[in-house]
Amino acid sequence: MLTWREKHRRALEKAVRRFTPYVATVVTRTLSGRACREDVEELTADVFLTLWERWETLDPSRDLAPWLATVARNRAIDWLRCHHPGAPLPSELPDPAPGPAELAERREWAARLWAAVDALPEPERSLFVRYYYQEEKLKTIAGELGLSQSAAKQRLFRGRKALKAQLQEGGEEG
Repeated sequence: MLTWREKHRRALEKAVRRFTPYVATVVTRTLSGRACREDVEELTADVFLTLWERWETLDPSRDLAPWLATVARNRAIDWLRCHHPGAPLPSELPDPAPGPAELAERREWAARLWAAVDALPEPERSLFVRYYYQEEKLKTIAGELGLSQSAAKQRLFRGRKALKAQLQEGGEEG
């Protein structure tokens, strides 16, 4: 029979195996390339040490990933504060809002894209709209359209190819 401590250790080992890539990714993205691989590994290990220390305070009915991500992000931010104090700001910050010309260009491009999508033959048009814009699963769409999943993939490929050709030509009709 396992002791409570042994069960706790096995649960931690399982969490480490499952979540190490996830935690390392959160740390790496938070550090934004300002640390070496060893620093990322150390911070990742620190996150699991915190998990070991606070295991009893966690709600077992809740997903562990958000808690680990928060701890990982906070550890990485603390590391940045200690190792990169007061990083200088760029002299000019980019304008976050697009200007009228850029907005007009975006609207024109969107109109051309939708015209090209509307010009696709069926079922490519339906596949394209439902898969890319409505974010439906390909398996569901294919089943409802009476296609196999591989046939649906092939039609999506052909649809993308046709759209690319049409948009590169600058035309809105095929």
